[in-house]
Amino acid sequence: MPAVAKVAVAGSGVAALATAIQLAKAGVAVDVFESKPELSALGSGITLQGNALRVFDALGVWDDVREQGFFFEGLNLRAPGPDAQVVAELPEVKTGGPDYPAGGGMYRPDLAKILVARAEEVGATVNFGSAVTGLEHTDAGVEVFVNGESVGEYDLLVGADGLNSTVRDLIGIETKPQPTGMGIWRAFVSRPADVPRSELYYGGPVYIAGYTPTGEDTMYAFLVEEAQDRSGVSDEEAVQIMLGESMAYNGPWNAIREDLKAGAHVNYTWFTSHLVDAPWNRGRVVIIGDAAHSCPPTIAQGAAQALEDALVLTELLVAADAVDQQLWDAFHARRLPRAAAVVEASVQLGQWQIEHNREADAPGLIFGIAQKMAEPA
Repeated sequence: MPAVAKVAVAGSGVAALATAIQLAKAGVAVDVFESKPELSALGSGITLQGNALRVFDALGVWDDVREQGFFFEGLNLRAPGPDAQVVAELPEVKTGGPDYPAGGGMYRPDLAKILVARAEEVGATVNFGSAVTGLEHTDAGVEVFVNGESVGEYDLLVGADGLNSTVRDLIGIETKPQPTGMGIWRAFVSRPADVPRSELYYGGPVYIAGYTPTGEDTMYAFLVEEAQDRSGVSDEEAVQIMLGESMAYNGPWNAIREDLKAGAHVNYTWFTSHLVDAPWNRGRVVIIGDAAHSCPPTIAQGAAQALEDALVLTELLVAADAVDQQLWDAFHARRLPRAAAVVEASVQLGQWQIEHNREADAPGLIFGIAQKMAEPA
């Protein structure tokens, strides 16, 4: 029998729902609590590496993900300027192994719908408009409070509630995401037929310009700039900024600009970084995913690492007889070094861009991390 019979999960991102799916499949009663009133209808794209796809297969959703996303091999590098010349076609390490594509992309809300549907299919209860607001440790577990009211005692509370995790605050962990000096504009746009895979442009007025296909007719485009306070920018102004900053990039960017002019939705966030030192748990409460670690998407491993957190945690919970120190030691031994390697490499790649360091071995660092990720967590 699993070490837990009843588990509460805070959040509804990939780490939260993967945890709910794996535990519910094992016969555990799982309640997911999400503060948002419903699944968001807005969003941009998400890049998924092979090791994320391997987890989706374990969850039983890989067929749906493959059908609704867009998956491919390799990465193109283009030069800024009028010709947007492809200067390199790079192979990618198949971090999920030979049975999965090297990577791909999909529309975030589509992924969320797939995961919620799967969680409910296997027996988890997903509650929207339900914010975890408090907890009390008990002799046998943890009492959980949602919207200010007790919802009962659980064997475990998993805080997978994102960068600004309430659960992290409730258990007294003070480590929080810190800006890395970069900000990113994202827009969900149509995919030109001549974009078969992710493409990146280095140089020009921003640090990185690029796009990733998310479907037969869709992709998300992004511009990485020096982090700025963009909080007062209107939707119209955001579009104008993306138009202006992208003028140095041609090729498929010409079509992207037409979509922007036609009203494509634009959003802006800062890159952050943090890594909570072990332990990630306090008693019968544990944080995973973005609550425990974050990094710039310079090697696109954020979602994969969150999914791996969930897979390893649930594997241990299902196999163990008790939630004890041996279980937590095994969890941290498998997750902390791997997450730390991704965070450190992602931050280093971003810092090299900020410093305009042309001597840095970015390909070597990326390849080295990819080789590590190819080994199952």
